[in-house]
Amino acid sequence: MTLFLVDRLFLGAPHVQTTAPTEDDLPEQSDDDKRKKLSIQDIVDLQETSFTVRIQPPGTEGFELQVSGQMLVVELHQVLMDHEITCHRTCFSLQLGGVTLDSLKELHSVPGIRDGAVIKMVEESYSVRDARLHHRHVRDLLRSLDPTDAYNGVNGSSLSYLTFYTRGNNGNSVGKRRASEWESLDCSPPEYVLPGSKERPLCPLQPVREDWKPLQCLRVLTLSSWNPPPGNRKMHGDLIYLNVLTMEDRELNITSSTRGFFLNQSTAFNFNPKPAVPKTLCHSLVELLSQVSPAFRKNFTALQKKRVQQHPYERIAAPFQVFTWTAPHRDHTLDCVRAEETHASYMGQDEHTSRDWNEELQGCRELPGCSLQERLHRERSIFKTNSDFVAAATRGATAVIDGNIMPINPGESPHLQMFMWNNLFFSQGFDVSEHYRPLGGNTAAHAAAICDLRGAQAYASVDIEGLHTIGTAVVDYRGVRVIAQTIVPGILEKNQEESIVYGSNDNGKTVFTHPRFLELLDKTSKQLRIQRHQVLDHNNRPVELCSGIETIGILGNDGRPYILDLRRTFPPDLNFQFSETEERREEVPKECQSFGYPCLHCHSLASLRPELIEAFIQHRYELFMKMVSHELSQLTEQDEATEWSEKPVCDSDTGERPAASADMEIRRRNAILKACRAVGSVSDSCFDIRFNPDVCSPGARFPAECLEEVQRQRCLLWEAAAFLLSHQIPAMVSCVWTVPMDGASLTSALHQRGVNVRYLGTILRELGRVEERRRLDHIQRICVSEIILRSAKHIFRTYLQDVEPAAFSAAVSHFLNCLLTSSSCFPDSCSDELLSRRRSRRRRSHGSRVALLSDSVWARLTSGELWGRIRAEARDYYHYTFDSIDEVIEKHNLQRISLLREIAIKTGIQVQLREYVFESRHRPAFAEEDIVNMFPVVRHLKPTSSDATRLVQQAQLAVQQGLLKECYDLISQALTLFSSVCGVLHEDVCMCLRLLGRLSYILGENADALSHQEKAVMSSERVHGIDHPQTIQDYTFLTLYCFAGGRHLTSLQLLYRARYLTLLVSGDDHPHVALLDSMLGLVLHGLMEYELSLKFLQNALTLTSKYHGPFHVFLLHSHHLLATVYESKGEFRSALHHEKEAYSIYKSQVGENHNNTKESSEYLKSLTQQAVILQKAINQIYSNTPGACIPPPKFSTPSLPTILQQLNLTLKVKMEDLENQLLMTMDNEQQWRMKARQNNAVIKQVTQVHLLKEDFALLLSVDIDYQCHNKTLAELYGTVCDGKHVQLTSFLS
Repeated sequence: MTLFLVDRLFLGAPHVQTTAPTEDDLPEQSDDDKRKKLSIQDIVDLQETSFTVRIQPPGTEGFELQVSGQMLVVELHQVLMDHEITCHRTCFSLQLGGVTLDSLKELHSVPGIRDGAVIKMVEESYSVRDARLHHRHVRDLLRSLDPTDAYNGVNGSSLSYLTFYTRGNNGNSVGKRRASEWESLDCSPPEYVLPGSKERPLCPLQPVREDWKPLQCLRVLTLSSWNPPPGNRKMHGDLIYLNVLTMEDRELNITSSTRGFFLNQSTAFNFNPKPAVPKTLCHSLVELLSQVSPAFRKNFTALQKKRVQQHPYERIAAPFQVFTWTAPHRDHTLDCVRAEETHASYMGQDEHTSRDWNEELQGCRELPGCSLQERLHRERSIFKTNSDFVAAATRGATAVIDGNIMPINPGESPHLQMFMWNNLFFSQGFDVSEHYRPLGGNTAAHAAAICDLRGAQAYASVDIEGLHTIGTAVVDYRGVRVIAQTIVPGILEKNQEESIVYGSNDNGKTVFTHPRFLELLDKTSKQLRIQRHQVLDHNNRPVELCSGIETIGILGNDGRPYILDLRRTFPPDLNFQFSETEERREEVPKECQSFGYPCLHCHSLASLRPELIEAFIQHRYELFMKMVSHELSQLTEQDEATEWSEKPVCDSDTGERPAASADMEIRRRNAILKACRAVGSVSDSCFDIRFNPDVCSPGARFPAECLEEVQRQRCLLWEAAAFLLSHQIPAMVSCVWTVPMDGASLTSALHQRGVNVRYLGTILRELGRVEERRRLDHIQRICVSEIILRSAKHIFRTYLQDVEPAAFSAAVSHFLNCLLTSSSCFPDSCSDELLSRRRSRRRRSHGSRVALLSDSVWARLTSGELWGRIRAEARDYYHYTFDSIDEVIEKHNLQRISLLREIAIKTGIQVQLREYVFESRHRPAFAEEDIVNMFPVVRHLKPTSSDATRLVQQAQLAVQQGLLKECYDLISQALTLFSSVCGVLHEDVCMCLRLLGRLSYILGENADALSHQEKAVMSSERVHGIDHPQTIQDYTFLTLYCFAGGRHLTSLQLLYRARYLTLLVSGDDHPHVALLDSMLGLVLHGLMEYELSLKFLQNALTLTSKYHGPFHVFLLHSHHLLATVYESKGEFRSALHHEKEAYSIYKSQVGENHNNTKESSEYLKSLTQQAVILQKAINQIYSNTPGACIPPPKFSTPSLPTILQQLNLTLKVKMEDLENQLLMTMDNEQQWRMKARQNNAVIKQVTQVHLLKEDFALLLSVDIDYQCHNKTLAELYGTVCDGKHVQLTSFLS
């Protein structure tokens, strides 16, 4: 229950008033079921129905607590364990009116519960488990402010620094400051944030927080060596013994008994369990320590006050562990709980129990899901069990590589060994028994794990009742890929070949089919675009399959049908082939040939992404509609002409009308048939494109009568591959909306277009052909960096496999030195002290471990050799060539610190938080001590809430129609459902908070916008990472809301933080830096820091001119901002220059009669008048001639509302005046979609086509995996988008 403990107390989503969407897609239900079923609005209202109860702890005054009616009693128990007053209690029950509450009941269902009810906390007797949990809870309380768990990547802890910049600055408005206060106002940034600075320090990434300074309450708290209690003491109730060293240096021996805690008379060498003086029994360990140690009482009280001041989003454990790639040097401390947990982890124990993961996962999937309440319970259970499974799989995989688990086949070589731990099965990503030899050997085995995981995700998303997949997680750790899977019941009791009833496990030598699997898989084929087909079995008889031939079906001992080996779920990519095949020249499309495809690849598992499949089918659907519309229009014209010419005959002979109508219907069917065959539809009567996944499988053989269909399928695959090259990659290159900042965001942008990362070389060649290639320098730089680092990662994986554990830090530091520096220093295999000891042993034993280390392959690696391997890998895998490290860094302006960040994140390296010097040729940048740790890189399934996803879709359509209030209500409902299923620290919750913040700001609710965005930033820091591009984006919008709320200094500090993170991630040559510099210039202008403002605005002008061209609205906006700052300084000549540039752009783009052009012209006149007045005043001063009084020049002071308006324009929040101009630059695909929606009514008359979810992923602006029923999709598709709100949708995206 840890994911959902405090969520509902801190996440209220008010203003939910809209009616719930209908659920016509659900099965018919009886009237009783309909009365019991709750709508979405009912669930939201129920979850948000809060009331106040009075909690009465034992021995102290009661307090009031606001609770939710949907909260479970066990969740209330956990909330009380986190509350400041009752946090030291763990073993208690809750009673209402003398009746103990059921822990699994919801509060609203408890009899007698009402507002003002008194709930008593009643102390209960301890068991050994309760005593250990209490001990761990006290330890967690004492370390609640310590970020060590976040640095070590354990217990769901991760870093967040937002409150470091926002706390204590809530009232820093500058609107009413006196002149004397301005002098003491320091707005200057650190030197490394200023434009032009080449310094990229690493230490500011994790600033030192005052609230993280430890408040030490005890010196030592550990288990006693006298454990376990002897039998006679167990008879007296003794459970465990503890040793404590207080801050007063007093040694205490404490007994934990069934009644509580007391001091005993034992010492380090004398066991005396009798109670010591004072003979005090306390039910809580904290109470006992507070009585015997005044320092503990004082520091613990202060510690808890600081702890409760933290935002709940900083304290809640994340469902999936996030690792940080940097960590400061910290002293290692005594921690018996950590030691015990580590020991239990190695023994395969989880919370002192062993769980049947397969039964839990399958049981959750089999829960009913007819009503919304049942679906919420089912999805919450699936998410919670999956997150626990991923955590257990990660611990097990790291233990496997660390050598802490015995293999089940110890006689095999290490790469072939398999393991079982905590009811999980672990295998390694190597080719076992040459099973993958026809597909590419070890390389194919390594790639197959990810392909299988994608297939499992696809089948889990389809969610067909009765079809089961096993839990799967892929963990990369120290150069080895480990696949963790749940165990199918009975599969270990017999050979796998004997268990298979469907598919083939030997590359097509033997093939089986089963009617039960065919029926279940046929239900998935439509959504997964898989064609039902026939192959020849081992007896040359045709068998029918509805999946790839390598997908196997097993009937477990529990009676459930399981499908495994899902690596062929998606169709193959014919552009990348494993072996030289004699492709007929006419078979390969010209588009592929022009790009140099097909080409050789290191394995045969290259497949097309599902996003590309949906985009390709959508493209074919467009062609299908055009063809059918054209054919039907011609038929209609011919029919009308024939009817007009033969009208007298028809009037006299009405008997021919039915025949003519039947003939017209036949011609219409023929038109549809012709269009279906032209686009590759598997049906002759409607549009339905599917793919045969076995077309390129090496072991698949097809019956003779199916060869023609197989050839058509192969041609369809070639057309899909050509579509990727001719449509998706050019669209990616020309798309101005996507601004990736690092490799992860670039990969995400590619995947949204359905483009695999292996096409990076092709993308770079296309970028080189663009006319204005300077506008895409940032894309080119990130692509080159990604190719280099991914190639280095491939080499690093094999590099680490030959390193012995004692030399990991030396090997990793040596690899980083070879990759990022030009130093020729040789690595140290071990420390000097250890070396001298080993030398002494060498004389005694005729072998030297040090000699082996110094002669290791990794130690002989040089920078030149490494870069030679990287160039070879980039050429073979990505088909891209480049020169040496120095040349490529200089050519593409790559930052070594950014390269370090990327390679550390990709490989799981954690480096010490310090400044690194990469340019030195005589001293290596990295030493052994700089490698702090290595973390696993984990990939897993991502379940979410389907009902919340549907609400987000409806909200997107509402905002496109300008229904902002309705959109706000729908997103609020989705937020409540997402948080109920996934907990508050989840990317979907973060997305909802982000949208609510932007909607609130547009609706004028600045306080709500600020509150939502603060939660979004903290959630993004905890879920994505403190330097993730999404976190930087959230920081950027938070600065706007802070400025609108009057927190101007906080806004400035947040902008400095966002600019530093952007410089660290992307460098100073990036479009987002231009955006941040424009905002910084505006905020500093509002704070009357003109010199600083000009520095940032001038840099923004330079970058905007480079990336947006000389006639873009952003450039004229930059010119206008500079003009206003120069005007405030009294430098009217410079102000006139920049405003003239803005005026010329307005005039050329929108004409002289446009309002913006007229306003710019008026501003030019005003600047000219002020310049004339200033010049006259100067002339009069220098002439010293008395004359007519000349009015003094007026130097404008910045208006904060004007600054806010300019900030809105900078972030494209409200650009009504430029809306038509922006619509002119709309993406061609968006224009087509608007036309398609207008013609949708005509299209529906042609054919009944099942619409595609990718159509909505491209139409709508929020990045989320859409899961909708076909009827709901059809209703959503029929809604017409109002073009007037396209810019608003761009802001919300």
